[in-house]
Amino acid sequence: MRLLKLVPDNTNLPFVSLRHWAFGITAVLTLAAIALVGVRGLNLGVDFVGGLMIEAKFDQPPQLDKVRATIDRLGVGEGSLQTFGDPKTVSIRLPVPENADEGATNRVVQRVQTALKQVYPTIQFSRYDTVSGKVSGELIRNGLLAVVLAVLGIAIFSWLRYEWQFGVSTFVAIMHDVLMTMGFFALTRLEFDLNIVAAVLTIIGYSINDKIVIDDRIRENMRKYRQMDMRSLIDLSVNETLPRTVMTSVTILLALGALLIFGGHVLRGFTAAMILGIVIGTYSSIYVSSSLLITLGLRPGVPLGGQSDEKPSVNVGKR
Repeated sequence: MRLLKLVPDNTNLPFVSLRHWAFGITAVLTLAAIALVGVRGLNLGVDFVGGLMIEAKFDQPPQLDKVRATIDRLGVGEGSLQTFGDPKTVSIRLPVPENADEGATNRVVQRVQTALKQVYPTIQFSRYDTVSGKVSGELIRNGLLAVVLAVLGIAIFSWLRYEWQFGVSTFVAIMHDVLMTMGFFALTRLEFDLNIVAAVLTIIGYSINDKIVIDDRIRENMRKYRQMDMRSLIDLSVNETLPRTVMTSVTILLALGALLIFGGHVLRGFTAAMILGIVIGTYSSIYVSSSLLITLGLRPGVPLGGQSDEKPSVNVGKR
């Protein structure tokens, strides 16, 4: 039985020759993502903004003005409505009651559900969440701290394990992945909550895993081919690890595709973030971080980390 090969043997794609195009595209997309987050903002979930969120499912796409008028008559505070996942599912956000204990919250939920059932008898309520303003502020701070520390820790690890150029390229690639994910959520208006923070941290982990494999191969080839041109050496290293990179990405995307289709709308934002992160992370590992090593002045010759190299030098020349 023949093994399935997504990447043919002896593949020799000129990744480095496209680095200027890749850098330009990366810069444009990154600036666009920052602009989207700054102008449109993120559709923060109740985890981050605090308040009460009720999720309602209708048989047909409802008129939001009619739903809002029904809620406003209850005097429970100014409501914010938004379709969630599909036009038939509506996310209703309300301020937390002044007496923010469990009994007061449950009474508000019951009033809203009863009023909506009178207008829409077939309506279904899948869940509701409540978070106080103090807790939401702590969650924002802790979520940002987790992402920043993860990025910095990984960059420092790459710096100490290899050379400073690897640390800088790792930081640039991971920040690109994080900003692209946030720009995607600002564009699509999908809810950004703690589940998405978990997805971002998972994306960072996948991205660094893929990048470390390529960096290890670059370091090995720098010791083996000391006279090789750096552009050819990086092309060689990326092509040698390409089968592993493609196979890993495809298998993960298959699992995420099944989760996106059958996981329901509750996991849709998390799954969408993961799919985007896998695609962007693979792109940044191949085209951004590896080629950036050339721009940062990395050169073959001296064994990295000061370790001895018993293998003889081989002049392979340009590929």
